[in-house]
Amino acid sequence: MLFAFARRTISNSSDHASDSAFLEQDLLAFDAFGAPTRRVEEEGVVYLVNEFWTSAQRQAHSIHEISYRACFKPQLPEFFISRLTAPGDAVFDPFMGRGTTPVQAALQGRRPVGSDINPLSVLLTRPRLSPPSLPEIERRLSEIAREEGEIEREDLLVFYHPETLRRLCALRRRLLERASGSAPDPVDDWIRMVAINRLTGHSPGFFSVYSLPPNQAVSVEAQAKINARRGQMPPPRDVAALILRKSRALLADGAPPPHPPALLATSEAWRAPFLGEGEVRLIVTSPPFLDVVHYASDNWLRNWFAGVEASEVRISKHRSEAEWERMVRACLEEFARIVAPGGHVAFEVGEVRGGKVLLERLVWRAAEGLPFERLFVLVNSQSFTKTSNCWGVGNNAKGTNSNRVVILRRV
Repeated sequence: MLFAFARRTISNSSDHASDSAFLEQDLLAFDAFGAPTRRVEEEGVVYLVNEFWTSAQRQAHSIHEISYRACFKPQLPEFFISRLTAPGDAVFDPFMGRGTTPVQAALQGRRPVGSDINPLSVLLTRPRLSPPSLPEIERRLSEIAREEGEIEREDLLVFYHPETLRRLCALRRRLLERASGSAPDPVDDWIRMVAINRLTGHSPGFFSVYSLPPNQAVSVEAQAKINARRGQMPPPRDVAALILRKSRALLADGAPPPHPPALLATSEAWRAPFLGEGEVRLIVTSPPFLDVVHYASDNWLRNWFAGVEASEVRISKHRSEAEWERMVRACLEEFARIVAPGGHVAFEVGEVRGGKVLLERLVWRAAEGLPFERLFVLVNSQSFTKTSNCWGVGNNAKGTNSNRVVILRRV
C-alpha cells in the first residue's frame, strides 16, 4: 500500500524535486529483509544500498524459466513495475533478451513492450505472453512424434543421436514451412520456443548429449572434445516427450492473466519507431556490458534451428568505454521521446574487468543534459559488509551478489 500511494503522488505532482525526494525517502525506509537502506554519495552520484529483492523472497513464476545468457532475475523488473506503474501502463525493454521484463509486465497486468536486435528474442518471448493450453500442445506433439526427416547437418551428430537429429530436422522443417504465413500459429510458436531452449544442456532433459548449459552452445569442435574427454556418445532422446515435459514445467503456475496487447519488435535499442511520444510509463532494461558476452557465438545452434541467418543479425560489441557510453546516450535520447513525463527508466548495469569499470557512472554521465532527473543508483546487495564496497567489489566475488540500477525520471 505504501508504494501504491507513492506511485499516485509521483504521477500527479508537478514538483519534480519533491517527487524524487519522496521516492528516495520511501526506499531509504525499505527494510523488508531486515536492514535499513544505506545512502552513500560518491563523486556526485547517490547510491542507495540494500537487499531490495532476492530470489528467496518468492519464487518467480514458472513461465520465466527458460535460459538465455546474461539475463536478470524476474524479481528485478517486478520490484520497479510494482512501485512505478499502474495496471495497463506500458512497460518496455529495448534489450529484452529472453523477455523477462515483458513477461513480468504481462504477469502484473501491464502492457508488455519489448524489442531486441536478435530475432530470437521475439521467438522466446511472444509464446509465453499468451500460451496455448497443455492439451493443445500435447495434441500437436502427438502429430510431430510420428515425423522423422533426413539429417540436414552431419556435423551436429556430435550433439545428437542420429534418430534424435532426424526428428529435430523434421520438426525444424515443419515449423519453418508453417511459419511462412503472416500470423504465427500459437501452438507452433510455443513448441518452437521450447525446442530452442532444449537444444543443448547438461542433463537428460535436453535433446543433446552432455554439453554446456543451454544458454551457451559450444562449437562442433569443442563438443567433439567434450565427448572424447568424457568418453560419451549421444543417446537417443524423445523430442516430443521432452518438449511436453518442459511445457508442463513452464505452465505449472498457469498462464499470465489478461493484460493489454503486447508489442514486440526486432530493432536496435536506440530506435523505437513503433512507439509514439510518451507512450511508455517505465523502461526496465540491461544492455550488453562492453564485449563481455558474445551473443552470436552463444546462439549459433538456436539460430540454425529457428532459421535465423546469424550474419544478418547486427549485434554490436562496444570494446571501449567511450563507444559504450555513446551507445547509452543514443538509447537515452530515444527513451526521452517515448517515456511519458513522470515516467521512469531503470537501467541495470554490471561490473566488468574486475570491477575497474563502473558502468553506472557512464550511464549517469550519458544522461547529462537530457530531460531526465538523475535520481540515484539503486544497489541490490545481499552480502556487502561495508557500504564503500557497493562500487568496488565484482559480482560473485568475495561472496557478493549485486545489481546496480540507475534510476532516471522523465521531467
